[in-house]
Amino acid sequence: MNLIDQMTRLAKQAKAASRELAKLTTAEKNACLLAMATALEQNAAAIKEANALDMEFAVQHGLSAVMLDRLQLDDKRIAGMAKGLREVVALPDPVGKILDERIRPNGLKLQKISTPIGVVVIIYESRPNVTADAASLCFKSGNATILRGGKEALNSNQIIAKTMIDAGKIAHKGFPEHAIQVVPTPDREAIPILLSLTQYVDLCMPRGGESLIRAVADCSKVPVIKHYKGVCHVFVDADADLKMAGEIVMNAKVQRPAVCNAMETLLVDKSVAEKFLPVIGEKLFAKHVEIRADEATLANLKSQIANFKSAKLKPATEQDYFTEYNDYILNIRVVDGVKAAIDHINFYGSAHSDSIVTRNEAHAKQFLAEVDSAAVYWNASTRFTDGGEFGMGAEIGISTDKIGARGPMGLDELTSYKWLGIGNGQIRV
Repeated sequence: MNLIDQMTRLAKQAKAASRELAKLTTAEKNACLLAMATALEQNAAAIKEANALDMEFAVQHGLSAVMLDRLQLDDKRIAGMAKGLREVVALPDPVGKILDERIRPNGLKLQKISTPIGVVVIIYESRPNVTADAASLCFKSGNATILRGGKEALNSNQIIAKTMIDAGKIAHKGFPEHAIQVVPTPDREAIPILLSLTQYVDLCMPRGGESLIRAVADCSKVPVIKHYKGVCHVFVDADADLKMAGEIVMNAKVQRPAVCNAMETLLVDKSVAEKFLPVIGEKLFAKHVEIRADEATLANLKSQIANFKSAKLKPATEQDYFTEYNDYILNIRVVDGVKAAIDHINFYGSAHSDSIVTRNEAHAKQFLAEVDSAAVYWNASTRFTDGGEFGMGAEIGISTDKIGARGPMGLDELTSYKWLGIGNGQIRV
């Protein structure tokens, strides 16, 4: 079977499964998801064995330490996948909600009802836990999903999907086995073929680096929900609690630097720069963070270099401020007031997640209102932009688009709607 036939078959199967999936009740979907969660835990040894093959392949092909960390599955991460499925079970079913209701003067009753989207293609890199997260959210929201992970995670993705499918079939005899499918080939040409099948595929959601997302958006003939990159900021205002600011900055940068909601640029008000920068610089250098800085920051941090033999400090370039590092690298810039911080973020940022640390309510409200991002925080880390942290259970992705879903995408964001008209013989005149 050639690649076109293979992808067409996959898409046709998904479309047929989506029709069957839409018929399942909430109780039936939840029973399947609970069985899937248990099966993931019970099959942890086999999942880790498959993941070990992927890890070996990834090491041989020179994946970075950060990417290897994202790829690796251990008992804790497998338990986290199962926990995510159970959290999805606990959430309300997003399908069948009455979103709007009205009766027209002629007596025609109209209802706006939430419905599944249909067939959703998820394209992602490295993190095999996305397989479970995406499949569970799509399943609960009545969508069939086609999963295309990176070639480095093919064994892990396949066994996770198979474990979930087998458990679903045991839990409910009406489980549509093609509701969850993994693209079985690493061939890159599979993606444009799959995303040209507009009669079967309804939506694509890429998760990964900017190059992947742009490549998908450029080739797709179906709608794409995307975020190109996560260039996130923390602004330490003139009226910030500097102890709080230090804790937020460290969390936003070093807790998990490889994720899209990690901070890439720290902005510091000039009135607190001389006091705050040496303190935060010492903490960042201790965590082996490379700092790329403007002139004011360089002047404030030079004295810290002597204390850390491996410290890296150099001037920031214009391009650095546009860059998502996903690594232990941070830009620092001193700015003159909240308006300057807002202007910097709206120009260099990626409309993902940005935070202000301040005790000044007026400054905070200005920042919250004027920063044009999917998630904007006051006195909190950017690391909270996550479906689980927002109470959505697992997340399908984070959107920086403005049409449709924006920010963390959970169950509600995976539905469309239709209008129902209920009449008693009305005709239009």
